[in-house]
Amino acid sequence: MAGDGVRATLREVAGLERDVLVLSIAMLAFSLSYQMTDRYIAAYLQALGAGAGVIGVFGSFKQFIAAVYPYPGGAISDRIGTRRALTLFGVLSVGGFIVWFLAPGLGGPLPAWAWLFVGLVLVQAWNSLGLGATFALVKQSVDATHLARGFAATEVVRRVGFLLGPLFATAIFAVTVGFIDGFQAVLVVAIGFAVLATIAQRVLYNPAGDTVGTAWSGLSSVRDDLASLPKPLRPLLVGDTLVRFANGMVHVFFVLVVVDQLQVSVTLPVIGLLRPEAFFGVLLAVEMAVALLVMLPSAWVADRRGLKPVVATGFSVYALTPILLISVPADAALVALVFAFSGLRFAGLPAHKALIVGPAQNGAGGRVTGAYYLLRNALTVPGAAVGGLLYSQSPTVAFTIATVIGLLGTGYFVVFGVEPTT
Repeated sequence: MAGDGVRATLREVAGLERDVLVLSIAMLAFSLSYQMTDRYIAAYLQALGAGAGVIGVFGSFKQFIAAVYPYPGGAISDRIGTRRALTLFGVLSVGGFIVWFLAPGLGGPLPAWAWLFVGLVLVQAWNSLGLGATFALVKQSVDATHLARGFAATEVVRRVGFLLGPLFATAIFAVTVGFIDGFQAVLVVAIGFAVLATIAQRVLYNPAGDTVGTAWSGLSSVRDDLASLPKPLRPLLVGDTLVRFANGMVHVFFVLVVVDQLQVSVTLPVIGLLRPEAFFGVLLAVEMAVALLVMLPSAWVADRRGLKPVVATGFSVYALTPILLISVPADAALVALVFAFSGLRFAGLPAHKALIVGPAQNGAGGRVTGAYYLLRNALTVPGAAVGGLLYSQSPTVAFTIATVIGLLGTGYFVVFGVEPTT
């Protein structure tokens, strides 16, 4: 029964290797930092003078970083070990949050919003450079037959940060005046969490458990790893790329739809009136609450019934969310329902990760993961810029086209995707 599967997975969380638990703690703290800030960044850009086109370019720049960071990050972690690599990436991320905090007051030839691009280069270090390291650590610590549950264990802890981060942001916005002042306060708290995460993983992680692979041999190594991606990854890669391209077109604009287009506010008992930017944090928390509820049961189903149906379900939710959000009336309960539906997409995340790293050999998990994300994210880089151009003309057109592309990717994976045999 599904309930038995959930209980078994919870026992597995408690029994995970110490290093995976340390990784989960770091994931939680960094997730708090990212989720307090990342989903509001479009509104921060707008407040500092950027238009929809610039916001779209920012989203594409973020995708570009997500494309180019994982492979060298995976190669670095395979070479020097995850402990040193993740510490380095954590320090860089802290520096990026500091740049974001200082951006409104920075002078020079750049406009204030341009400094957010500079900060992004650093902020993304732990999340993107460290991607291969986190995948490799889980693979070397969890039995191959339980990879989906192993990833679910770390993801559940990480997604608690996705739940709490927006609520912290909501609380801060509720007691501050003006968006920039509120977001500056949010950044101060985010910096604190990122510092704590960097220290914790440095002090608590056991380097004796690290596996160190061979030295990176340059671009020929990249070509070899891309060419040798396991066959089950290829239809997954095509479908995933289309779905993520579609999501990238509009994801950065969700906050602007809620705050500027729908202008949804809500009055809560005791708390009182929540402005749209504060209510947006509540919506993100609703999304993550649903994600936490479905992730463990879906991992149980994936390990026993197959990865493909669970991944396809997540893809379909990704695809349908944009059209639902742009079409929903300006009613707080209905908008919350759309974000609750959006949270269902995380049901496929542990199975998706298991599909990616499952066929990889120990000592090469970082490079296989990095190669996959390098190719997928490189292909999705133009998504946000395209979405920004469309959004500046018609938000409805941008969100509708995103749904069409997402459904195409989902359909491709449903038809051609396969269950791995190893």
